[in-house]
Amino acid sequence: MDWLDRVAGLRRWARNEVRAPHKPLLLLYALGSYQRDAEGELRYSAVEEELKRLLVEYGPSHATTPAYPFHHLVSDGVWEVRTDRGPGSPGTGIGVLRSSGATGRLASELRAALGEEPALLGRMARVLLDAHFPSSLHDDLCEAVGLDLEEAGTGIVGGAARRQRDRRMRELILTAYEFQCAFCGYDGTLGASTVGLEAAHVRWWSHDGPDEVDNGLCLCSLHHKLFDKGVLGVGEGHRILVSQRFVGRSEASRQHVLALAGRPVLGPQPGSPPVADRHREWHARQVFHGAPRQSVECGATAG
Repeated sequence: MDWLDRVAGLRRWARNEVRAPHKPLLLLYALGSYQRDAEGELRYSAVEEELKRLLVEYGPSHATTPAYPFHHLVSDGVWEVRTDRGPGSPGTGIGVLRSSGATGRLASELRAALGEEPALLGRMARVLLDAHFPSSLHDDLCEAVGLDLEEAGTGIVGGAARRQRDRRMRELILTAYEFQCAFCGYDGTLGASTVGLEAAHVRWWSHDGPDEVDNGLCLCSLHHKLFDKGVLGVGEGHRILVSQRFVGRSEASRQHVLALAGRPVLGPQPGSPPVADRHREWHARQVFHGAPRQSVECGATAG
């Protein structure tokens, strides 16, 4: 059985391009748990709050529940659930998952495969990360679920890496934005090389975002991370959005984040296409958290 292909093909709920990372997050959490204790089980009532926090931090902004993946991941053949009454999931009801003593863990066949080939764990984790999340969030997400990829070993993914990134993307984006952050204008170099500047996908590459200039922004490392976490966005008129949910009390937070609300995006240079509305709107729906703050300068909502 090709476990990498099975993981890459997780069935996801889909409607109106809504991002649904529920199953990948639960499976990453389960892999982290297995790495720490190969024989351990995850009791729903014990891990519910932690799984909720993962969904809030790494999922879309609308309300959701970990009960859905806890039940439905069984159908993908990588997860099993049992209750106090025996094998089998009792359903997606939060109450019944709690009261029945439902516990879940990696499917027995998968546990056996991991026992025979320990490096498979790292390769599976890499497939999940690449398929569902931008690279800027991978380290934070691994830490959140307790995964140590260095210990696991990632190996070569092979056939499971279905799409290939365009290696020219970074150069094209940075050139289009004249090697400065589109949000703050940072343009640092070390010798002949730029430092701290990255090409950010607006619609994530893992969610069919194309490697094209109209789906990219040149951002400094800080603003790239905040953009991918949903703290920052791009609104109508290509003005910067700052989430009302972001809290920053220091002068650094005010200067580098809060003061951006309502400011125009810097660039791209004439002749290069700005962020396409379809990509900007996808990010606003699927990544940006909550409502935008009002502009510091004019007191009006930006976008």
